[in-house]
Parts: sequence; structure tokens; C-alpha cells
Amino acid sequence: MRPIIFSKMDFSHSSLFGYIEDLQELTIIERPVRRSLKTPEEIERLTVDEELSDIERAVYLLSSGQDIQGTSVVANLPVLMRQNPAETLRRVLPKIREVLHVAGVEMQLTAAVSFLTVLQEESVSIHTYSHSFLHIILQNLEHRDAGVSNAWLETLLAVIEALPKETVRHEILNPLVSKAQLSQTLQSRLVSCKIMGKVANKFEAHIVKREVLPLVKSLCQDVEYEVRACMCRQLEHVARGIGTELTKTVVLPELVELARDEGSSVRLAAFETLVNLLDMFDADDRSQTVLPLVKSFCEKSFKTDESILVSLSFHLGKLCNGLYGIFTPEQHLRFLEFYKKLSTLGLQQENGHNDNQLHLQTLEQEKKYISVRKNCAYNFPAMIVFVDPKNFHLELYSIFFCLCHDPEVPVRYTMAISFFEVAKLLNSDVYTIHKELVTLLQDESLEVLDALVGHLPEILELMTNRGENNGSESKLLSIPDLIPALTTAEQRAATSLKWRTHEKLLQKYACLPHIISSDQIYYRFLHRMLTIILTNNVLPVQKAAARTLCVYLRYNRKQEQRHEVIQKLIEQLGQGKSYWNRLRFLDTCEFIMELFSKSFFCKYFFLPVLELTHDPVANVRMKLCCLLPKVKSTLKIPTDKHLLQQLELCIRKLLCQEKDKDVLTIVKRTVLELDRMEISVDAFQKRFYENDLLDQEKERQEHLLLEMEQLEKEKQKNEGRSTNINDKMFEKKRRDSKTSSVLAKSINLSISGSSSGTSAGKEEKKSKLVRSQSFSTQVLHPKYSNIDKCPNKSSATGYTSSVPGMGKSCMLSFSDDSFRTHAAGNSGNAAFPSSSSRNLFNSADQKSNGNKESQTRRMSM
Repeated sequence: MRPIIFSKMDFSHSSLFGYIEDLQELTIIERPVRRSLKTPEEIERLTVDEELSDIERAVYLLSSGQDIQGTSVVANLPVLMRQNPAETLRRVLPKIREVLHVAGVEMQLTAAVSFLTVLQEESVSIHTYSHSFLHIILQNLEHRDAGVSNAWLETLLAVIEALPKETVRHEILNPLVSKAQLSQTLQSRLVSCKIMGKVANKFEAHIVKREVLPLVKSLCQDVEYEVRACMCRQLEHVARGIGTELTKTVVLPELVELARDEGSSVRLAAFETLVNLLDMFDADDRSQTVLPLVKSFCEKSFKTDESILVSLSFHLGKLCNGLYGIFTPEQHLRFLEFYKKLSTLGLQQENGHNDNQLHLQTLEQEKKYISVRKNCAYNFPAMIVFVDPKNFHLELYSIFFCLCHDPEVPVRYTMAISFFEVAKLLNSDVYTIHKELVTLLQDESLEVLDALVGHLPEILELMTNRGENNGSESKLLSIPDLIPALTTAEQRAATSLKWRTHEKLLQKYACLPHIISSDQIYYRFLHRMLTIILTNNVLPVQKAAARTLCVYLRYNRKQEQRHEVIQKLIEQLGQGKSYWNRLRFLDTCEFIMELFSKSFFCKYFFLPVLELTHDPVANVRMKLCCLLPKVKSTLKIPTDKHLLQQLELCIRKLLCQEKDKDVLTIVKRTVLELDRMEISVDAFQKRFYENDLLDQEKERQEHLLLEMEQLEKEKQKNEGRSTNINDKMFEKKRRDSKTSSVLAKSINLSISGSSSGTSAGKEEKKSKLVRSQSFSTQVLHPKYSNIDKCPNKSSATGYTSSVPGMGKSCMLSFSDDSFRTHAAGNSGNAAFPSSSSRNLFNSADQKSNGNKESQTRRMSM
């Protein structure tokens, strides 16, 4: 056979036939191998009569089947117990017991899991379970394979919690006395240690003292260090079972002795158990016994026993706070310095600070040092509590900076996870870590970014609400580089293959209306979301971008920008050339129905949605038909009667003209659902009361958004006009300083007359401005949780924040009573309309015209 050289492939006519001959020779060689996979005798032996019942088939396979068939029966044991527990216990379980004596590792592991599943599902009573299953579990505990033994041990420990005390005492505790002797195997004594810890919580203290503690002392003094370490870790459970007094007299002396053991694993187990039992020791025990032991551990960790460094760094935060009350100022400072040293462990040589270490760090040491710094990052919030948040900048900021800029990704990842906890603890001093927030947002590892984004809305809220610059006009001064960092993070996530991180990031960016201004969102984020919807190829990412875009649109403050975005959504998505874009348009409409009022959807999106009933792609029509019930729920009668007629006309056309069978099936099902639906009316009804109230509140917010925009424009014009008038008057007074007082009096009289003549108009504008300010505190800075989840209660949550240039922040809470008050008290005002938003937009335009006329009259006066 000629060799095939792929590096120089020649696709000429002659060489192509040569490749084909080579492939044919290869297939001839493989054919006998494929035919000899199963012989007829093997197939006959693996065949089971189909007429056998499940129980009979299980018995047959366990008796004469192969191992893989027996393993399948054992895995199916919980199902058999649910279907026929009596027959399964009588016929199947004895067979399983016989097979397990000679079974392999796979069947043993499967049986341990199945026995535990039967216990958790409570297919039989606990008495029946202990009678039928417990002996099989105990028999297989000392299996020669350590993995199998541990699997059966986990099942037994779960069974002990459910068994009655007498059964545990007679079946487990009494045989345990002989199993814990030195004459038994190492595996048997290790199993006894773990059972001791579980049994200690099962009985009263006096029974544990009489029957368990002698065995515990014996195992703590075992000749094998593995047994001593294993029993030492179980002392915590024993101490919880016997109480504080016996712990002080029995357990603590054993721990002190084990802490000085020659085996490093035993000393490590003793140290960790001491830390976990700190709450059970009184102040004297902590100061006289525990603290000296901990100090010796810390001193030896760098000099003679580096094996304890990882565990010490992991438990240091819990240890420092547990011993806080007994520390002297010198000891407090010593432990803080010890934490700082651990936080930079392994970095001194790289930075040239430690010239004494001449030997190169081994790979194992580097891994250990990375684990130590990672544990220090994990304990950083606890250390803030230890030093008091007021002293953070002086004591811990340098360590925080180093951990956030650590060269290893696991350390920075841990800091990103704990960043929110650090921000909460710092409270009003949170502005001191804004640079590190920007650094982690721009981290080169997407894992770090993903960890930080989990609590990004809460972190940004703390930064802006509790920062140093908490004024309404300068919230972003505390995070000057936030917007570039956010845009960079999104672009890096978009160019990576980790689309879940990108999706999560886009979902969390819906909090930005609470953080930055409407214009910044419009120019830096809103169009980017639209681009992602149009160009990205991952459906969850597109949907996340669509929802966030709808949130930005919901709280945009300028009508021109809103209309521009709506037009782009309709033209580029709803009327796009790609059917994929038209599908995303329907997804976007679902989010709009969720976030906006019914009247808003009907005004801008109802008819563009219905136009897709003529779409040439069946998938688009199919998705539209599934959406039609939601579309119909946005209508109100009699205001939207003409839209209802359009909807009915489209349904008729679909029924008559649709040729695709799948679409036609969905259309028929949708028609039945639409017929059962009830349409809400303009007036409130009991069965729709909560939904109508919520929709009315959304409509009110949308109208106040328009009104606020108009009032802000008027305010800017008035401020500009007053500034020009004041400048002219100042120049005139400076030039004509010798003008008579009579002329000055006439000027003052004219000004006072003009102000009194327009006092009523100013009062009306003042009331509107107050309402617009209250709306701005609610709409422009919503809580992220309320954006992300549409509320289902009858009252909408009030939002607290402020608007630049609109005075101090205030809070509004819309409830049932407040709605009635506004509706009744402001009947002459358009602050709480009862009609659709289409009429509201027209009324807003009329008001703006009226305001312009009043300004003209004022100028003439």
C-alpha cells in the first residue's frame, strides 16, 4: 500500500484515483473488525424475553446476566421500589446482596448511590429500610477499594441521621467498639472515626460521655497519624454533642496535645478544629490556651512548617475576629502585620525586596503562595471588620491595592467576588476604592470581569449614593473613569467566545439609568445595544441587549431621542431584510409590553407588529401568532376599537390565506385563546384592578416625562432671559450712575407690576415643576431590581434619587390611596390622565403652546 502524504496533497486526476484505492484498502481491512464486534452467541446471551415483568427481568439479569446488565438493574432499584416495593424487597434485593460479594467497583458504587436514593425518596418505612438495607451497607463498609468504602460510608452516615436511636445503638455503636481496636485494619479504624462524629450528635451527653468518649480518646492516641488526624477533625462534632463543660474538660486537652503532634497533618487538623470551636470556649480558655497555640502556629509557619500556611491564611479572618476581645494593642498589630505579610507572600522576590532568598522558588511553592494570597483576598472583608472600616485607608488600602493588581488571576477573581462586601463595609468611605473598581472592570481576564459583574448594580449604587461627592449634580465625580471602563468591558466580552459573560454583562447594564445621565446612556450605550441586536449571532445575547435597550428607552428624558430609537427599531428590525431581525423585533415588543404602558405600545408598535402577518417567512408568522394574545391584552375599549378591528382582520387573513400547516395549526389554537380573552376598558374593573392600576401608573410616568422635559426647556429659557436682563440692568446702572431716583422708582414699580400680574402663572408652573422633580426621582433613577422584574403588586415602588439642576431629592410611593387622591384632586391637571397616552402627548403639546403664549405676554408687559 502506498503511503499517503498529506503535507503535499496533489488533486490531479491520476493522484486522486491513487487516494481512492488507498481508502478502499483501508475499508477492506476494517470490515472484519466491525463484523466481529458481537457474535450470534453473544447476542443470544444478551437477549431477554420481552414478556417478562420488570421484577422477573431484574431477577433473571442478576442471576445469569453480565456485569453491565446487573449494574443496570442496581441503578434501576429506586424505580422498582416505587413501583412494587414488596416484590422488590422479597425477590430483587436478596439477589443484589448475593451479587455484591463478587461485584466490581462500578456495581458497588452504583449500589451505594441507589441505596441512598431509596432512603431519600422514603419508598419504605425507616424500620423496613433498616431491616432490609442496613446489613448490606455494613457488610460493604470495609471494601478493599478506598473509593467504594467511602461511598458506602457516606450512605451509612446519611442513614444514621434517619435511624432510631435504639437501632443506631445496637446495630452500629456496639459493633463499633471492636472495630476501633488497634487489632483492626487501618481502613476499619478510619471508618470508626467518621462514624464517631456522626453518632455523637445522635445521643444525649451522658450516653456520649459513657460510651463514645473512651473510644474517641483511644483513637486520638492511635499509632497511625492518619487515624489521629481523622479523629481530630471529628472532635468538632463530638464537642457539639457533649456541650461546653465536657468540651472544656475532655476535648480541649486532647486538642492541645494533638496540636503538638509530630505529624504535620495532625497539627493542621488540630488547628482547624480549634478555630471552628472558638465560640465554645470562654475568655479564659481563649487567652490562656488557644491564643498561645495560635501564636506558635503563626511563628512556626514561616520558619519550620510551611505546610500550615494555606490553612492559616484561610482561617485567619475567622481567627482574628474570634479572638478580638482578648487581644492587646500589641497583639492586634502583630496579627495585622502577619496578614499583610501573607497578602504579599511570593511577590517580594519578583519585586526585588527580598535579596536573602537566593534559591529559586519551586513550582510547588509558587502554587502554595498563590493559594495563600487567594485566601487573604477571601478574608479581606473580615479583616476590615478587624481593623474597623474607619481605619481602612490607613491600615489596609495598600493591601487592597496589591490584591486587586495581583499578577495571578485566582487572586484578582477572589477580590472581584468580595468587592461588594468590601463596598458595603466601607459605607460612606466607599469612594476610596473607585480606582480599583475601574481596574477590575478593565482586567485582562474575563473570569475576573464575570465575578465583578455579579453585583455590579449594587456596587455602582453604593458608589453613587454613598460616595464623597453625593450631590445631585456631580454623582459621577466619585467614579470619573466609569463610562470608558464599562464600554471597554462590554467590548472585550463581545469579542470573546464567552457569550454567557457577555449576556450577564448586558443584563446588569440595565441598572445604568440609576447611575449616569440620560444623554450619556443615549450616546455611549443605547446605540451599542441596537448594534448588538443587529449584528450578534448569539440569541441570549441579543435578547439581553433588547431588554436593556427597552429599559434605556423607558427612562430616556428627550422625546426626540425616544422617537429616533423607536423609528430605528421599526425600520431596522421590524422591516429588516433578514428574518432574524424581524424575529428579534417581536422579542423587543414583548419587553416593551412589559416595561411600558399599554397605550404607548398601541401608539408606536401595534400596527408594525400586525404588518408581520404578511411576512414571507413561516417562522416569523409562527412567532407572531404566539405573541398575539399579549398584543390583544394591550387594547382598551372603546379607545382602541379601530386597532381591535385591525387585529381581527389580520386573524381572518391568516385563517384564509395561510398555506403552512404548522403556522395554520398555531393560528387556530391562537384564535381559540383570543376568543376566551376579555378586553379591559378605560374605566377600572375589579378583575383587572391591579393590572389597570399598574398600567395607569406607567402611563402617568410617561406623561410626566414629557411634561418634565417641557418644563426644563422653559426653565433654561427663563434662566437665560433673566441673566440677559440682569446684565443689561447692571451695565445701565454703571453707565448712568447719576440717574434720578424717580426713574429708579418707576423701574421698580414696573418690575413689581409685571411680577404680580404673572403670579398665578408662576404658581402653576411651580406646582408642575415640583411634580416633575418628584417624577424624575422616581423614573430617571430606578432601582435595578424593579427594572429587572416587572412588579405584580397593586402599588408601584417609589424610587429615591435626584435630577441635576432640579433641587434636592425626594421620594414618592404610589399606592392605592394615593392614586385615588391624585385622580380626584388633580382633575383639572394633566398629571394623572385617564385616557391613552396618545391624547396625553397631544395635551402636552397644547400645554407647551400655552406656555409660549404666556411668555410672550410677559415680555410685552
